[in-house]
Amino acid sequence: MKVGLFIRISLFCLFFALGQLLSSQTSASSPSASPSLEQRVADLEAYVNNSARGADAANGQAISNISGPGPAHNAWMMTCAALVLFMTLPGLALFYGGLVRAKNVLSILAQCLGIAGLVTIIWWAVGYSLVFSHGSPFIGGLKFAFLRGVDAHPNGDYSYWVSQNVFAMYQLMFAIITPALIIGAVAERMKFAAVLVFVAVWMFAVYFPIAHMVWGIDGWMNGVWNPNAKITAIDFAGGTVVHMSSGWSALVLCILLGHRIGFRKEVMAPHSMVLCMVGTGLLWVGWYGFNAGSALAPDGIAANAFMATTLATAVASFTWAMLEYALRGKPSVLGFCSGAVGGLVVITPGCGYVDPTGAIIIGVTAGIVPFFACTKLKSWLGYDDALDTFGVHAVGGTLGAFLTGLLATASVNPNLSLSATAPLNPATQNGLARIVAHTLWLEQSKAIGVIIVFAVVGSAIIGAIVRGLIGLRIAPDIERQGLDINQHGEEGYITS
Repeated sequence: MKVGLFIRISLFCLFFALGQLLSSQTSASSPSASPSLEQRVADLEAYVNNSARGADAANGQAISNISGPGPAHNAWMMTCAALVLFMTLPGLALFYGGLVRAKNVLSILAQCLGIAGLVTIIWWAVGYSLVFSHGSPFIGGLKFAFLRGVDAHPNGDYSYWVSQNVFAMYQLMFAIITPALIIGAVAERMKFAAVLVFVAVWMFAVYFPIAHMVWGIDGWMNGVWNPNAKITAIDFAGGTVVHMSSGWSALVLCILLGHRIGFRKEVMAPHSMVLCMVGTGLLWVGWYGFNAGSALAPDGIAANAFMATTLATAVASFTWAMLEYALRGKPSVLGFCSGAVGGLVVITPGCGYVDPTGAIIIGVTAGIVPFFACTKLKSWLGYDDALDTFGVHAVGGTLGAFLTGLLATASVNPNLSLSATAPLNPATQNGLARIVAHTLWLEQSKAIGVIIVFAVVGSAIIGAIVRGLIGLRIAPDIERQGLDINQHGEEGYITS
C-alpha cells in the first residue's frame, strides 16, 4: 500500500511539473502582458474609429481585452448581407420577372434561385478563397478552401472588427447577384441547364479573377489596400467587379444566342409593370446594403455612401423619366424604374468616394447615358439584349468607374490620402494621394480596359464551349410556347 501511495504521489508531482513547464513555455512564446489603461482606451477608440487595435500590430506585445469582433460591426454587416441577398431574392427576380412575357416569368425566378444555390456551393468550396486569400496579383490561393479557418475571428486584411465568416457571407451575396444580372440579356430563350453550366465556368474564369484583382489584398488593381498594385484603381462597391463584368458578358452571350423569335416583329412588352416596380423598390432598398455596407463598418464613410446612393438614384430616376416626357410626351413607370436602377449602378463604384455634388452629377449622367444606350444604341447595333442588361449595367458600370476617377475626393474618404503627409510606406500606405483629382481617371480607364477585355474574351470562349457541348438555346417550339411550362413544368398564372 505504501509503495502504491508513493507511486501515485510521484506521478502527481511529475504531471504537475510538466504542466507548469508547458505553461511557462506557452507564456514565453506569445505576448501575454495585460493591457495598460492607455492601451484599453486606445482599443475602444480603435473600435469606434474602425481601425486596428494595438494587439493587431505585427510587434504588438500586449493582449487586447476586445480581442474578438465588434458587436455593432457584426450586426451592421449581417444586416447588409441580408439586404444584398434581398436584391436578388426577390428584388432582381421580380424586376426581371415583370419585364418578360407572362409565359416566361417563372423561368426568371428559377434561374435566380438556381444561381443562388450554385454560386453558394462554389463559394464554400473555393470561391471565397480564390478572391480573398493571399495568392498572386491575379487570383487568390486555397488557404480558405471549404471555408477552412473562416470563423468568428476577423481577417485583418479586410476588417479588424467584422467576423471573417460574416465578411465571407456578405461577399457571397455579391457573387450571387453578379451572374444573376446576366440572365436579363438572354431572357426567354436560353436553356436552364446552359445557364447553370455557363455560370459555373464563368465564376472561375471571369468573376473570381476580376474580384481578386480589384478587391483582393494583393490584387493587381487594388489601388487602396495594395501598395504594390500595378493599376491604382478604386471601386468602392462593385461598379467594375459586379456591373461591368456582368454587363459586358451579357452582351457577348446575347449575341451568341441570337434574337428571340419575333424580335422587332412582335410586341414583347413587359407582362407586369407592377412586379417590375416592386422589384425596383426592393433593389433600391437592398442597394443600401450593397453600397453603404461596403464600408464594412457603420461609420462616416458608410454614411456618405448612403447619402450618395440616395441622391444619385433619385436624380437618375427623375432624369430618365423626364427625358421620356420631353422626347415622347409621356413619362413611363418603366422609365422611372430604369433610371433608378441606372443611378444605383453608376453611383456604386464611387459612392464611398464622392461628395453630394458629385453624386448629383453622377445621377444626371446616369439618367442620360444609359437612356440613350437602351433606346438608341441597341436599335443601331441590332443586338437583342432582352432586359437591357448591357445598356444599364455595362454602360452604367463603365460610366460610373470613369466618373469616380474624376469626382473622387479625399475629403469624403481619408483612405484616398494615406500617403499625403509622408513618403509611401509599402506596409500601410498607397499612392492615391498623388493622383486623386489629377490622373486617377487614367488609372480608372486602365482598369476599365482590362475588365472589358477579360469579360468579353472569357465569356465568348465559355459561351462557345457550352454551345458546342450542350447547346445554349431552347428549341423554337418551346420558345413559342414558353419556358415556364416546358423547362419547369409550371405556370406563373393559371386562369380558367
